[in-house]
Amino acid sequence: MPNSNRYYQPTNSKDAMRKIQKLFNQYCQAPLTNELLQYHFKLLNQVKTNVLPIAKTENVPERIQAAQSIIEIMEKWLSLRLAGKDYHGKMQHFHFVSDHDVLHYKRHEIKVKSNHNFRSSRH
Repeated sequence: MPNSNRYYQPTNSKDAMRKIQKLFNQYCQAPLTNELLQYHFKLLNQVKTNVLPIAKTENVPERIQAAQSIIEIMEKWLSLRLAGKDYHGKMQHFHFVSDHDVLHYKRHEIKVKSNHNFRSSRH
């Protein structure tokens, strides 16, 4: 297998930030281990040394701000987890979204009295 196909190659800084956001959301609720800390430092270093400079060369202010926001979120996650606290939230659109901020709509299903399995929902 050639090395060019082995690793993920993002096309621009936004693509790289999406991938890092996806990876961060996969492990942000996991138990803290040495391997996880090393992986987190590796991702954080990638954002600081590769993604942020590329975002600056692309000269798109929203991407620079998003990269800085990712760095802040990842450092906040690290400080919370090292303090022994839980991280209640995830990264969405390169910003922190709390678990409590997500809207849930109440839906009450009523089974209609007939031979069918159709259900009616009354909000």
